[in-house]
Parts: sequence; C-alpha cells; structure tokens
Amino acid sequence: MRSLSPEPGDVDLAEAYAYPPGGVWLRANMVTSLDGAAQREGRSGGLGNAADRHLFLLLRGLADVVIVGAGTVRTEGYGPVKPSAGWDGVRAGRSPVPPLAIVSRTLDLDFDAPVFTEAKARTIVLTAATADPARLEAARARADVIVAGKDTLDFAAAVKELEARGHRRLLCEGGPGVLAQVVAAGLLDELCLTLSPLLLAGHPARMLDGPPLSVPPEMELAHALLDEDFLFLRYTRNR
Repeated sequence: MRSLSPEPGDVDLAEAYAYPPGGVWLRANMVTSLDGAAQREGRSGGLGNAADRHLFLLLRGLADVVIVGAGTVRTEGYGPVKPSAGWDGVRAGRSPVPPLAIVSRTLDLDFDAPVFTEAKARTIVLTAATADPARLEAARARADVIVAGKDTLDFAAAVKELEARGHRRLLCEGGPGVLAQVVAAGLLDELCLTLSPLLLAGHPARMLDGPPLSVPPEMELAHALLDEDFLFLRYTRNR
C-alpha cells in the first residue's frame, strides 16, 4: 500500500494501525463497494483484494479480542482465529491469538463447530439474560459466556466485562447489525474502511443495519492508503 495522507510513500502497516496507548479502544474493520454495499452475493469476502485480506489479518493480530455477530459467523463460515505470518512482533507479551467474542441473543450456534472446539484462545459468547437456559448451558460448556443486558445485549456492559478480562484493544468485524448497535451505544472509536472499486446496485446490506441515529457521530480522517484501485481509510471519532 501507498499513503495518500498526510504524506505519500510506503507505509509500515503495523505502525500505522497501532492502537493508541491507554484505556479501551474499539475499532471496526469493514469493506464496502463504491455504492455502499457491504456484501457481494451475501458475503463481504467478495469485495476485497489481497491487500484487504492482509490488513484483515494484521488487525486481528493487533487486537486483544475480535467481536463478531453470530450471523456473520454463520454466513462467512468463521473458524477460530489462527496466527498469521504478518504478526511478527505484534503480539509480544500476549497470547498467540486473540479470542473471538461472538454476539448472539438466541445462542443459535453450533457449539461443536471448529470455531469453538479448535480455538487456540477460548471463544467468548456475548449474550443477554433472556437467552434459553439450555442453550446457555451448552454455550458455557464450550465457551466463556458474558451475560450483559436483559432482552438485548448491553454492549457498554459487555465491553466493560471484556476490559475486566484484560481485553482493551477491541476489534469489531461486524456484521452490519452488530456494528450499528456498537455505534448507537457510542462505543466506536475508530473505523477502518476498505473502499472497493465496484458498483453493485441491487439491495445488499449497508455497513450499518439499524435505525437512524438521532445524533450521528462525526469521524475524522486519520489516514488514507492506496493499493491498486482500493482505498484503505482510517477514521477516528471526533471527540
């Protein structure tokens, strides 16, 4: 990738995307087409290129935990996080891989799937108090369970529980419904957005799938990188 701002030139991605020091920082990583589609043929993977895949893996390596919705786990065929060749030095002093934290209100998950049974870092499940007791018991047999909120997940409380477990560098990989709830809760500190040079039309999901926000948060452009005709944009919250 090459930098477009603040100065052109090659970029050390691990340095460019390093988390700021201090407390909890929640970043999201998403990809969209030029006309705002967050999926191509039902999946986000068809929108990116090799550089987008490399950044996807690097951001996982930089994170303490990876938050993702159960629908995305099913649709994208998620397995457990695995070490990447580009992680040299970025996980010094931490576990070899970050755990997945799967958001699921209904716990409609296959707890015998590799995302649970083959995870090098025990998978976390984030759910609400109204989850079915039998499914909750099954979840606790395969994962660390965080119950936050009554009818729906209280994301602010869930983030505090993750912080209590030592997870301060948070990465949200969506999907659009989960990210919309994170933004609505005022928790998003940073958005890493890959802009794919495609025009898809149709009626695919947008990057945020939720009701309109009464006070839309304002974001500041931190950097813009270029690879082929793909733009890699990093926005941080205007505090």
